[in-house]
Amino acid sequence: MDTPKKRSETLRESIEELIAIGKLAPGQHLDETMLAEQFGVSRTPIREALNQLASMGIIVMRPRRGAIVAEIGPQQLIEMFEVMAEFEAMCGRLAARRMTAAEHAALTAAHQACRAARDETDPDTYFYNNEAFHEQIYAGSHNHFLADQARALHRRLRPYRRLQLRVRDRLKTSYDEHQGVVDAIIAGDSDRTVELLRQHIMIQGQRFADLVASLHQLKSAPDDTLQKSNAALA
Repeated sequence: MDTPKKRSETLRESIEELIAIGKLAPGQHLDETMLAEQFGVSRTPIREALNQLASMGIIVMRPRRGAIVAEIGPQQLIEMFEVMAEFEAMCGRLAARRMTAAEHAALTAAHQACRAARDETDPDTYFYNNEAFHEQIYAGSHNHFLADQARALHRRLRPYRRLQLRVRDRLKTSYDEHQGVVDAIIAGDSDRTVELLRQHIMIQGQRFADLVASLHQLKSAPDDTLQKSNAALA
C-alpha cells in the first residue's frame, strides 16, 4: 500500500508530465479540489504534490489565489537555456574523460533508441528517449553535484524542450547532433564534446522564434479538460 508521501510523489510526477506535454499550459490555474476528484485522492496529497512542484519552480503558489503553471518570459527562457547549455557542456567534458567502455555502450544504446523514434517521426517517444540519452551524459560525468544541477534545470525546461521537438525537421537535426556528441565522447575529445553540446542546447535565431511560436499556439488553444488530461495518464 502506498504511503501518503509516496502517493504525493506519484501525483507530482503525473501532474509534472501533464505540464511537460502541454495538457496543463503555462499560466493555467490548478484547482486542488478538481485535481483530487480526477485522481481519486484527497486534497492532502494533491497539496503536497503541488508544494513539491512549486519548490522545483514548475508551478507558482499564489496566496489566497491558488496555484498556476509557471510561465517563463522570452528573455528568461533564453537565459535558462544558456545556463543549461553550460551544464550540459561541463557534463560532456567530464564524460569524455571519465566514461567507461560499459557507459559508452549504454550511451550508444540510448542514441539508437532515439534513431528508432526519429525514423517513425514520433516526437513523444523521441522526447523520452532523448531524456535517457542526456541522462547517460550526466551520469557519465561522475560528478554527482553537477549531474543533480543539470537534471534539475533539465526538468524545469521540460515543457519547452518538448515543444522544440515538434518544430519541422527538429527530430532529424537533434539526432544528427547526438551522433556528433557520441563520437566525440567515445573518442575522448572533451573540447569537441563541449562545443557540440553547447550548440545542441542553445536556442538562437529562427529556432527560438519557432519555439516561441509553438508556445503561443499552445497557450491560445482551447483548454483541455482535466478529464482529458487524466485520460492521458491511463
